Amino acid sequence: MTNRLEALRQILAQNPSDGFARYGLAMEFSKAGRFQEAVAEFRALLDLKPDYAYAYYHAGQALERLGRFEEAKDFYRRGIELTARLGDEHARNELQLALDLLE
Repeated sequence: MTNRLEALRQILAQNPSDGFARYGLAMEFSKAGRFQEAVAEFRALLDLKPDYAYAYYHAGQALERLGRFEEAKDFYRRGIELTARLGDEHARNELQLALDLLE
């Protein structure tokens, strides 16, 4: 995983607005249990690309692991609004289920 992290960091050093690399880095942090860092990367990604729907779900999941349930709910709600607007029913349903489990 270290090689993957380093490769993604190098890509982002050259192109900080690479959404795919930022998402990949956030996911690698999540897989490694480094949820604080994952949340920071998901936030950075959504600042750059607010329509990156699955980042809302995975940010919420990382926040849940940190015990930050209200923040997780906020991410899920924002993702639900986005996916409803985009017509992405599958992603919307996943976000809604995650939100329902917290409420």
